Order: sequence, then structure tokens, then C-alpha cells
Amino acid sequence: MKLYLIGMPGSGKTTLGRALAAHYALPFLDLDAEIVARAGQVIPAIFLQHGEAHFRQLEADVLREIAARPGPLVLATGGGTPCFHNNLAVLNAAGITLWLDVSVDTLAARLAAAAETASRPLLATAGPTEAWLRKTLDARKQFYEQARLRCTEAACSASAVAAQFATAGVALPPA
Repeated sequence: MKLYLIGMPGSGKTTLGRALAAHYALPFLDLDAEIVARAGQVIPAIFLQHGEAHFRQLEADVLREIAARPGPLVLATGGGTPCFHNNLAVLNAAGITLWLDVSVDTLAARLAAAAETASRPLLATAGPTEAWLRKTLDARKQFYEQARLRCTEAACSASAVAAQFATAGVALPPA
């Protein structure tokens, strides 16, 4: 079983992904970290030197490689991952997708730190964070809503998600 976490920047995909991986004793991967390892440069540098289109193709390539790997894992995707190159279909075909549906107010508060914004190239050039988040969520929501499961809590916990999995009949290794 592969579990893919999707959602906006600041929704908690990496934090929850690590917690779920520990809870179920599964490997955890962060798609952005995998892209950085493959490209040999940080994401802001990829955007700056090669542009977003190049980054999105690299993201799709790395995602497909991870989805094709045997064995279970938990993967935190990038916020835009499901919205490009038919990536959401790949995610849904290869495992269970979980949308972390967090309010714009919560996202803005989490991303308020200058270091957070600087490490996210689309946010770094976006202007007012809250306005960018609202506009971007409006554009991405049609993709996120196609996730098989959804967590609407501001801070989804591993135990709350595990309970949701049990209710939905999602088969995971024993915790």
C-alpha cells in the first residue's frame, strides 16, 4: 500500500506523512527532497535556472519512479503535484490519496515565517501570501477533491487519519 498526501503548501503533508509512516512502520519520502536529490540543486534554484515547466516535468518523472517502486510507503507530495501531467491519476492508480484540506487562514499563519516563504518559489514571488493562497486553492481544488480520502482538521493527527482509514476500509499494516 502506498499513501500519498496532497494539499496546499503549509497543509502539513510532510509532518503528517512522517507521523503516519512511523505509526504504520512504513518508509517515508518527501517528493521535493527526492527531486532535490535527483536534480542536485534546491527547488528555488531549479525554478530560477530552468523555470516552472522544467520543474513540473522533473516532478512528474520522479513521482512516476516512486509510484512504480515495489512495496508500501508514505509520500508527501508538493502542493502543485496533483495538478500537472496527469499526476493525480498516477497517484490514485498507485495507492491511496489523502487531501489535507486546511483553511487559507491556517495556511497563511503557518507560512508567515520569512524562511518558509523563501523556500517555496511560487510563494516567494506571489505578493501577499493570503491572496495567493486563495487564488491557488481555487485553481487546485478541482484536483484535490479527487483524492480518495480527505482530512479537514487544521492539524490532522496520525491517529485521526488511522481512524478514517479504518472507517473507509483502507487496508494498512497493523499499527
